[in-house]
Amino acid sequence: MAIAEAVACLSAAAVPSPRVDAETLAAHVLGTERGRIRALLAMNDNETLLPPRFGELVAQRVDRVPLQHLTGVAHFRYLNLLVGPGVFVPRPETETVAQLAIDAAREAGDATVVDLGTGSGAIAASVAHEVPGATVVAVELDELAHAWAQRNLAGLSVELIHGDLRDALGERNATFDVVVSNPPYIPSTAVPQDPEVANHDPRMALYGGGEDGMELPRATMATAARLLRSGGYFVMEHAEVQAHDMVAELESTSLWEDIRSHSDLNDRARATSAVRRVAQTIEMKD
Repeated sequence: MAIAEAVACLSAAAVPSPRVDAETLAAHVLGTERGRIRALLAMNDNETLLPPRFGELVAQRVDRVPLQHLTGVAHFRYLNLLVGPGVFVPRPETETVAQLAIDAAREAGDATVVDLGTGSGAIAASVAHEVPGATVVAVELDELAHAWAQRNLAGLSVELIHGDLRDALGERNATFDVVVSNPPYIPSTAVPQDPEVANHDPRMALYGGGEDGMELPRATMATAARLLRSGGYFVMEHAEVQAHDMVAELESTSLWEDIRSHSDLNDRARATSAVRRVAQTIEMKD
């Protein structure tokens, strides 16, 4: 199969970026960069047939297997993360959330940062990579996702904990400068339209619980309030339609100040942040 044929097949299957995907798969098969593939195509009007493996990967992409599962890599900020079945593929919009956490960690100086529900480890790895002096902790409950995070966080100064974001780190209350999270938040009635998400991202990483999807985001807020020191910074990703509810939840207690909504690169309300107002003990529920 040649790249032009692959592009035609992917286009017919309504894959969103057929040429990019075809060139990326070609680069993956040949062990080179996509830019090199584009340069070769520009110099050669008659495309050379690629190895059979290329056609096999294109067929899987036509079936809407995520591109990142086929290459085994997801690009996130300055990192290449290992991904595959069993872990949520990090999205570009989450890079904005990571940036907010990174900025807060840099401002704190020698910051202690925790990423709740780390998944592939994308945010935790980015903070550790871009803020070398930070002490970073990552929490993940799902066993498969935890295994992927282990691989992505290897060699970085990140403490990875296999645990539930709802009750994690009880022995370290009021000690963190930054809490960041991209928790599951999709409402139970909102089934994702993209086959890559609906059929391949783990349900545990998608659905936030309840018709509004807010059960886990609310739990994340409670854990953040428990873990942060006075003046500590909290930022969490959410769906655009949940922005108002996120602000309302944070404003409903006396624990938070400087509550703000943040837009992603597409100008959608994608995250909410707040500052821990005062040191108050948050009792753990039995």
